[in-house]
Amino acid sequence: MTGAPTQAELDAARLVLDRMGVTAEDLLKAVKSPAPTFAEYIPVVAAAVSDGTRRAYSPYWNRVLDQWADISLSDRTPTDIQRLVQHIKANLTVRRNTRNGNSAAEHLIAALRCLYRHAVNDELVDERSNPAAKVPKPRRQPSNRRALSGKQMNQLNDVVATTGNDPQLDSLIIRFHTETAARRGGALALRPKDLDEEQCLVYLREKGESSRWQPVSPTLMWHLLQHVEHRGAPMNGRLLRYADGRPITYHRYDNLWNRVGENLAWAGKQGVSTHWLRYTTLTWVERQFGYAVARAFAGHNDTNTDAGSTTTYVRATLEEVATALAALTGEHHPLAA
Repeated sequence: MTGAPTQAELDAARLVLDRMGVTAEDLLKAVKSPAPTFAEYIPVVAAAVSDGTRRAYSPYWNRVLDQWADISLSDRTPTDIQRLVQHIKANLTVRRNTRNGNSAAEHLIAALRCLYRHAVNDELVDERSNPAAKVPKPRRQPSNRRALSGKQMNQLNDVVATTGNDPQLDSLIIRFHTETAARRGGALALRPKDLDEEQCLVYLREKGESSRWQPVSPTLMWHLLQHVEHRGAPMNGRLLRYADGRPITYHRYDNLWNRVGENLAWAGKQGVSTHWLRYTTLTWVERQFGYAVARAFAGHNDTNTDAGSTTTYVRATLEEVATALAALTGEHHPLAA
């Protein structure tokens, strides 16, 4: 046949395809180049996501590479993913806070969804053929974390200040999280340039690329500045550092909480971690100053919440957060009412 097909010929071709249950998209898919392998595509996605996302998903992408490195993304099914989930759960490293592997399963599925979402956007995989989107995440269990009592906080602070190879650093870490209710990532990302000495504020950058100014006590601000001076943190570099000037990493937190658990039986058995300090501070703020102030203290925004649209109109001010901090620490704050 020469030349462009006539309308009658096109209509006849469509009729045949309809009777066969084949669409034009199916024909295009049949001649499309195969999707890349996991080994080829995971580095592409890892380079495109944020540091926080990369840090969260890399362990699970590595698990995928262990099993599927040379397999094409288009050759996996929802059942394949479910089998991999069960394999990960069966071979899970048991830690203090392990809960039947549900968290690992949730993160694995989220890591694969991220991978396939990029593949769909890059037109390497058809959206209807995305296997990760068809695998449900396990139901998230209620958290076992809770606010620590005053007695438990005293015991914790005593252990931190009297054990380990750098009690000064560890005590600063605990004080920072207790006052700010910051997540680990917020403390690790803190830089000397993020300190406002005059107003006793620190600029926190946390998960989801969120950021905020958070009040701290004059005492904590003084210790942070002393830490910068004595350990040589550059203005644009990480603030928290070892005695030899190296910036700390997540490993410092792991070692810190392992040591706490070895010295305090209740902390070891319950898997106490940095996030328990966040629970402790925010619970106290909520009880004393109400939900709006606790929400602002935590740095929660007004999106993706089940708290209702009322939060748009009852947001607490920075001055109210500073007032709550002043009551918590017993120190005057420049911004407190």
